Amino acid sequence: MATFDLEELKKNNQTSYLALILERLAREEAEVREMLDSDDTLHELAANELKSIQEQRDNTEKQIQEILDKEKEEEEFPNEIVLEVRAGAGGDEAALFAWELAHMYERFAEVRGWQWKVNYESKNDIGGYKEASFEIKGKDVYRLMRYETGVHRVQRIPATEKNGRVHTSTASVAVLPIKKKVNFEVNPADFDMEYSRSGGKGGQNVNKVETAVRIIHKPTGLDVRSTNERSQLANREKAMMILVAKLQQLKEEEEAKKYAGVRKNQIGTGDRSEKIRTYNFSQDRITDHRIKKSWHNLPKILEGEIDEIFNSLESGETGDEDEE
Repeated sequence: MATFDLEELKKNNQTSYLALILERLAREEAEVREMLDSDDTLHELAANELKSIQEQRDNTEKQIQEILDKEKEEEEFPNEIVLEVRAGAGGDEAALFAWELAHMYERFAEVRGWQWKVNYESKNDIGGYKEASFEIKGKDVYRLMRYETGVHRVQRIPATEKNGRVHTSTASVAVLPIKKKVNFEVNPADFDMEYSRSGGKGGQNVNKVETAVRIIHKPTGLDVRSTNERSQLANREKAMMILVAKLQQLKEEEEAKKYAGVRKNQIGTGDRSEKIRTYNFSQDRITDHRIKKSWHNLPKILEGEIDEIFNSLESGETGDEDEE
């Protein structure tokens, strides 16, 4: 028989009603045993009652365990993330590449049936992303996307290049899991908030009212923005959610460094400065440097056909060499 802390189960919205069922079954069992002690002739009736109670208890405990197991899995691999892309070295070409990466992930999200929502966009004159933030919700979203954090490098001849020279540009990607449980206290005194008018979609109201929110975390210097919600309050809540996710990730990265020796043979999932992948247009090849494996057909990959790459990262499957 499983042992559960009923008081803890009552605090959980998913299990509170099941905890009450277990309490009721415990009372009924006590009543039947008390009745049996006072009258031996009821032995057969009591045995049937106890058997029924035990079956109900087993079924209830099974449901509780399934819920707890699911919650544990969702805590490790949440079904909600914030995806950030940011142009690195390379000027307009880097910003264009950052947009292409975001487009690749958006197309992949469409195929998976995930929800995709823009939190914040800052574009250059040719439509590339200086930086952008997106919220993605859906089954297995963090489990599949967790390995995308890091520096992505592109090698190609820009459309504006007259001499046909290959340029190298970079863009960084960060994947932040949105966890239900946060393991630290958030001190309101550590934050500065700035408000401004939102641009882009939303109509006249968005442009006239200061709905856009920027939150700065003074101890770390982290800052986040949310501009695409309809109200200042909604943008503030969204920005705070993202900032908490960043602080949680920062804490976990610091913890991971303590055990770097244990993790050295595993694929990294958190270092934004790590060069993880090269997109080589002249050779129609994409190479993941962590598993030293390459794939071809860049146009299809940039249209979201990245299942094969994710499967290789998930399994740790490696190639023969790290092609530069």
